[in-house]
Amino acid sequence: MFRNIWDRIKEAGAYLLNSRLVMLILVFCLSSSILIGRLFYLQIVKGEDYLQNYELSIRRTSTIQGTRGNIYDRNGELLAYNKLAYSVTINLSTVENAITTTRRAEKNQEINRILDKVLSIVEEHGDSVISSFGIVLDSAGEYQFTQTSETQRLRFIADVYGEAKIDQLTKKQKNQTAADVIHYLCSDERYGYGLDESSLDAAYILKMINMRYAMNLNSFQQYIDTTLASDVSDETAAAIMENKDILTGIDITEDSVRKYTDAEYFASIIGYTGQISQEEYDALSEDDKKRYSLSDTVGKAGLEQTFDSVLQGTKGKTTVYVDNLGRVTDTVSRKEPEAGNDVYLTIDKNLQENTYKLLEEKVAGIVLAKLQNVLTYDPSNVSDSKNLIIPVGDAYYNLIGNSIIDTGHFVKDDAKTAEKAVYSIFQPKREEAVAAIIAQMQNKDAAAYKDLDDEMKGYMDYVCDTVLTKNTGILNSDLIDKNDDTYISWAKDEVISLYTYLNYAISKNWIDTTKLGENSYSSSEEIYQEILNYLQDYLKNDSSFDKLLYENLIKSGSVTGNQVCAILYEQGVLPMDESAYNGLLSGSIGAFSWLTGKIQNLEITPGQLALEPCSAGAVVTDPKTGKVLACVSYPGYDNNRLSNVMDTDYYVQLSTGLSRTFYNRATQEKTAPGSTYKMMSSVAGLTEGVIGGGTYLPCTGEFDKITPSPKCWIYPSAHGSLNVVGAIQHSCNDFFYEVGYRLGQDENGNYDSSVGLEKLEKYASMFGLDQTSGVEIPESDPQISDTDAVRSAIGQGTNNYTVSQLNRYVTAVANRGTVYKLSLVGKTTDADGKLIKEYEPEVVNQMDEVSSSTWNLVHNGMESMVKNSSVFSKMEIAMGGKTGTAQQSKVHPDHVLFAGYAPADDPQIAITVRIANGYSSNYAAEIGRDITKVYFDANAAKDLITGKASSLGKAGSGD
Repeated sequence: MFRNIWDRIKEAGAYLLNSRLVMLILVFCLSSSILIGRLFYLQIVKGEDYLQNYELSIRRTSTIQGTRGNIYDRNGELLAYNKLAYSVTINLSTVENAITTTRRAEKNQEINRILDKVLSIVEEHGDSVISSFGIVLDSAGEYQFTQTSETQRLRFIADVYGEAKIDQLTKKQKNQTAADVIHYLCSDERYGYGLDESSLDAAYILKMINMRYAMNLNSFQQYIDTTLASDVSDETAAAIMENKDILTGIDITEDSVRKYTDAEYFASIIGYTGQISQEEYDALSEDDKKRYSLSDTVGKAGLEQTFDSVLQGTKGKTTVYVDNLGRVTDTVSRKEPEAGNDVYLTIDKNLQENTYKLLEEKVAGIVLAKLQNVLTYDPSNVSDSKNLIIPVGDAYYNLIGNSIIDTGHFVKDDAKTAEKAVYSIFQPKREEAVAAIIAQMQNKDAAAYKDLDDEMKGYMDYVCDTVLTKNTGILNSDLIDKNDDTYISWAKDEVISLYTYLNYAISKNWIDTTKLGENSYSSSEEIYQEILNYLQDYLKNDSSFDKLLYENLIKSGSVTGNQVCAILYEQGVLPMDESAYNGLLSGSIGAFSWLTGKIQNLEITPGQLALEPCSAGAVVTDPKTGKVLACVSYPGYDNNRLSNVMDTDYYVQLSTGLSRTFYNRATQEKTAPGSTYKMMSSVAGLTEGVIGGGTYLPCTGEFDKITPSPKCWIYPSAHGSLNVVGAIQHSCNDFFYEVGYRLGQDENGNYDSSVGLEKLEKYASMFGLDQTSGVEIPESDPQISDTDAVRSAIGQGTNNYTVSQLNRYVTAVANRGTVYKLSLVGKTTDADGKLIKEYEPEVVNQMDEVSSSTWNLVHNGMESMVKNSSVFSKMEIAMGGKTGTAQQSKVHPDHVLFAGYAPADDPQIAITVRIANGYSSNYAAEIGRDITKVYFDANAAKDLITGKASSLGKAGSGD
């Protein structure tokens, strides 16, 4: 029996050994045992050790930005370069990988904790986080958009809401205020950042949103770092690294930041850089989109923008493994970036700077000569614009209106004596003014606009034109019938009240009620009451309305010039001078004398004062090549504060300031050319044969062949009989009226203005005045006159040109008919200095139709003008030149111009200068004279440029 059992066991064993299934089961059991054992060892025996040393091996590929190319002047002087700097960055993917919760509120809390710590460290060491978000705090502490146009504002809102096109926004989203956008980003359940508006300071919220929004822009690009603070100090970098264990995803990276030498002189040409916007990225071609990402730095203005593809380096790439804290554990591969190409300008650095200083000193001299110690002034009572003055009340107010003084600081805890005193006057005034406006608008029997006092007229204008129409669109200008009798009664005849006009506008459906909110209204009375409610809230938080109130307070003497000037010391606009400061507060120093002293020494500049005049432009070229030697717009700005991480407050100040600093006075500002146009009319008249070199035409002071009869500038005197040389020398209007008249005559002697205009246009086009000049930065389109051939021949009519366009025309006069495409760029090279491209002179037109004798006559006239002008009496270099005056209106000083060339026998430079609202063309001529001196004699700058307001020669009575 025992044997049988044993045999059965052996048979069973043999069966098991021969059975595949059994063998598989055994192998499975054995493998499972090993795995379970290993798992037990890893998780139980060594679990704590592995948890403490856990490393997430994440393969991460990132791009390395190539270094941007440098910009040099024609002589190799450095104008724009890159500086190695530290940046504080965050990697959102690393942060999110380290956060275990999936709940948005908890994720927000952890991200905000990290950013709060970063903000604290950065500010503790005197640095600041990025400020590139499209909303800032105004002087009243209210949120406002930085965009300067409605389209830009809507594009920004579309970006916030993640919409590709503006049209995809809802009506409610389109009507969002800056505060609404902030509220959405703080509190939206799905996309909000979890910031408590009720308990957090507005400035703090804005800083946090700046960082969070920048991170969101990169969120779709996995493992792309976001810069939170740029160009930070060594102390900030060290503090960040010391706290890295509690700052998940935060790192210090080496970066290059863009720097500019002598910024204010060149900013209008070079521009600045910044992070590419969604709108700019969307506008790129498909090929360019492969080269750029939303984290890239690009040119935002000027040559930085125009030549971005040249200056932009080629990106490198690195592939690494990182742990859960973002630390690199292994490098897989690395491709080094390549530096961008360098750009050499045609600009002469010294000439550019000297020209800028000459403009500033001359404008300051004009301001001093015209500034008078009166608070208010009515220019409409002056018959001749040359006799207009500048009331000092305008200067005091413009220090606030041009945002040189920060009225928002008046309410801060550290506000000082004059600030507190001014605010104590302002606060009740605002309450009183708002109440008066609402009372006026509630009164159905209110006085007609024309019967109101000047202050209330200003309020009604502001409410109707600025708030309801321009700023909010509640009064939709596109719907208004400009021929409607009631509209005319309000806008032109001024015989009705704003109450009457707005109620009529409601009845005609000119009011967009959606701008007032989502309420439905059953009657026009309800709509009007809602408008009043809206205005009452709006005006109490409107910084522009605040400025209007400050203007009234200053002009009335309620806020004194002494107080305004003392605030300049209190806010650090000027370095503290205790003696002067206390003298202003006590009244022992007069504000007017103090201010004129500061203007004289250029401690307060015309650009800051934003008076008339406050700006000027000049272009200097080589007439043999069309290369631009200087292209100056005054006032300039510090592009270092806008490049890399933008100083948003500074940007808003520049873009909204009264000086309009971003408006390039050399390439964008257009005015009539005035008498500088007479060389063109001379060429047209001589070439068409309506006058000859020996033709003498009478000047009686009044041209009576057309009605109304235009007058010569010398009227009631007269020039007598002149030929073309004398007409250019004396700038005789009558002579050129006759030229324009003759150009418009047919073979039978009948005058047709359109015929004359056609011939004038023909020659203006030959001089290139029908197109932009060619400079590689934004330039306004020119306008050849299309009305009144007689007046157009002296540079009036509708002629409108920039300084750059007039300079190309004068360059062609100087070189006898070669019209060049002006250029600011000489060549480009690679980082090693190897030539890539030489920008050769480009001829647009060769005026072969114009005879040598015609050029001789024109040159003789211009050279006679210089020889016989007291402005040029001590010139050692012979010049040709022509002054010009362009009237803006009777209540504003004239724009004044000078165009010329030197030396007379072989022109090496062509110069065009314009001072907007500069009073006398002799002042522009003085600048042209001094530019010539400093160009041909470097030592002359030491005597001519003093750092003080320039003395003025005698203001000429002609143009």
